[in-house]
Amino acid sequence: MNQSMDHDTLVSTMTGGMAPHPAPFAGSDRLHPDGRPRGAFRDELRRISNLSNVGTVLGAVALPVLIVWAALTLNHWATWVAAVPLMALSQNRLFILHHEAAHRLLFSNRRLNDLVGITLIGWLTFGTGSHGYRIGHISHHRDEFGPKEPDFLLYSLYPITKASLRRKLVRDATGVSAFRIVRPRFQRLNQARHLKLTALFLLGQGLIFMVFAATGHPWLYLALWLAPWMFIYQVLNRLRALAEHAGMTRSDDRRQTTHHIKQTPWSRAIIAPVGVGYHLAHHVDMTVPWRNLKHLQTALQEDGYLGDLQWPSYLTLWKALATKPL
Repeated sequence: MNQSMDHDTLVSTMTGGMAPHPAPFAGSDRLHPDGRPRGAFRDELRRISNLSNVGTVLGAVALPVLIVWAALTLNHWATWVAAVPLMALSQNRLFILHHEAAHRLLFSNRRLNDLVGITLIGWLTFGTGSHGYRIGHISHHRDEFGPKEPDFLLYSLYPITKASLRRKLVRDATGVSAFRIVRPRFQRLNQARHLKLTALFLLGQGLIFMVFAATGHPWLYLALWLAPWMFIYQVLNRLRALAEHAGMTRSDDRRQTTHHIKQTPWSRAIIAPVGVGYHLAHHVDMTVPWRNLKHLQTALQEDGYLGDLQWPSYLTLWKALATKPL
């Protein structure tokens, strides 16, 4: 009881600075009052496009290879400059596919879903190939801002000052955040579980290094894999995460836990690939695969659940997140 009361205090004092107060939604033929899809519409939305997702995975895996090939083949300073942020974008895309697999929505066959999305993609993109991310992320969905929310502090206390947001982004862009992520891998190595996870992490990165070494340029692991993740991906990841939940609060109404932002081709290419930008729809029903989230969002808009909650752009929301006076 005390623990619950303590957490309730944290929620009341640290969250909700940007949470709206939408009008009650009575439901519709397609939607329950909480926005979840009903009946045949729900069944249609939950179908996974296995063949299409094969193409998506192959394209996402091929993109880093293409970036390295282009940099080596063209060998022009402009190509090398462009290759670093492009690699960070490809890492972001791979991580979102890992997120899709964590929901068991990448492939309908669970073994294939976990092999591709968790064991391989999750392992090689600075992970361990374990189910740790899935466990924490499902807690995030079951009770946003609840006692088991893994990113409570990340989303809390917004809006903040411009200077505070700038400091956070500088930490991301200078590798400090990446160091804080990697550092726990090398702590508590006297415990068998942590030792195993660290060994898996190093094995995965060793495999990536060997792929780069096979090109005859092993230093490319540092320049076109490690550096993009350390200095650019961390910025992208924070900006996307803040756009999803910063300043919102704990509630049974997903409109108070998750922002809703207009999606454009640019936002889908840079910040929110693979449908993750339809994030309110994703939190309304986390069993809807990414290809169908736009259809769910359309229904949420047309049937009156969303009202006027949409932010016109990511930039508009990020500016609003940094409006607290000094």
